[in-house]
Amino acid sequence: MQTSTIKFILAIIILQLSAIPLFAQDSLQPEKFKIYKFDIKEEIAPPVWRKTQKAFEEARNANADLVFIHMNTYGGLLDAADSIRTIILKSQIPVYVFIDNNAASAGALISIACDSIYMHPGANIGAATVVDQEGKPLPDKYQSYMRSMMRSTAESSGRDPDIAQAMVDPRIYIENIIDTGHVLTFTAKEAVKYDFCEGIAESVAEVLEIAEIKEYEIVTQKLSGVDKIIGFLISPFVSGILIMIIIGGIYFELQSPGIGFPIAASVFAAMLYFAPLYLEGLAEHWEILVFIAGVILIAVEIFVIPGFGVPGILGIILVITGLTLSMTGNIGLDFTGIPLTALLKSFFIVTIASFLSIITSFYITRKMLTTTAFGHLALDSIQDAEMGFTSSDINYKNMVGHKGTAHTVLRPAGKIKIGSDIYDATAEAGYIEKGDKIIVTSYQTSQLFVKKIG
Repeated sequence: MQTSTIKFILAIIILQLSAIPLFAQDSLQPEKFKIYKFDIKEEIAPPVWRKTQKAFEEARNANADLVFIHMNTYGGLLDAADSIRTIILKSQIPVYVFIDNNAASAGALISIACDSIYMHPGANIGAATVVDQEGKPLPDKYQSYMRSMMRSTAESSGRDPDIAQAMVDPRIYIENIIDTGHVLTFTAKEAVKYDFCEGIAESVAEVLEIAEIKEYEIVTQKLSGVDKIIGFLISPFVSGILIMIIIGGIYFELQSPGIGFPIAASVFAAMLYFAPLYLEGLAEHWEILVFIAGVILIAVEIFVIPGFGVPGILGIILVITGLTLSMTGNIGLDFTGIPLTALLKSFFIVTIASFLSIITSFYITRKMLTTTAFGHLALDSIQDAEMGFTSSDINYKNMVGHKGTAHTVLRPAGKIKIGSDIYDATAEAGYIEKGDKIIVTSYQTSQLFVKKIG
């Protein structure tokens, strides 16, 4: 009886002791491998750079073990690609890229910066020659910069820099890989064969299987509505359209008295232009103030000072400077780390959009004044001499020194009334409201100049 009791007690003790390691093992189970995943499946441009910044920040906050890029792009802007590859190279978290179909040009540069490259069967990587909007290669100074970036990026990620350079430079010869006169592009199998790619996979899950990552949790980037709107507004095309509206609105407002729709459209476009750039930390207070100062100087030149001189020219320079610098990531006057290509791109977007806006405004103005589609906007009545209208140069010259009233608002151009006759005239300074008393001060280039009296 005692023996059976002792055996029973010993059995219970053994069972309890054997259970302890099981509970301890459960409590020491490691957490799942955390993967932060985001896509680059569009043209490489500022919205992609913004999305990449957000992705790496969220990956750090989530204590991710791996950043995973799912890529399919034909390339894009060099400055945006340079910024993306830099943040990848500086990342303390390993970065994998899965090329689902294409990693051309800027996409190749970004891919080479990653720690591991995986490709879908039939995918391609390479063809990184810098081209213009028409697909024509740019001058060698741009190619030289790209060659250097490709080489340094490959060296940093442990890949063959000669192969990377051959994706830009047709002069490179690599035995059994590429002959001179051609730019290198690898298929998936070729990339694996020449150690430029870690493996070929059909899906993200297969990539992780090849990488021997078994227990994992994937956190996928989710962009909010605000993120999508900001990304849309900071794209070069939309920025160019907004600049056209800003300049065009100012132009149309200067052609008509009072404050109306053109200036409202210009102000709204300026808000849409500067707001997302300000939120992204690109546009600073002083850059916005430079733009506003430029607009004020242009207004002063038009409304206060006859002719066109220093204030107007300085105003144009300030407007272009404010719009251009707001697109770049400079801090004050420090442009360290800002590629010259980024500044040139911003400058050309602003100048081309401004030029197109002015040309379009002239065209629209002319159409409005020569068509009957805008009947109440265009003056189509006959200015009959019997009604007091005259265009005689002699009569105009004889009006110098005569007094009259403003028949319309002079802003600075308008019409005046002297006696029963109506003349075109320009205010020497400021505005002259309708009904104000005026005196004709001079006659130049078939135009009367007047000033307010009384």
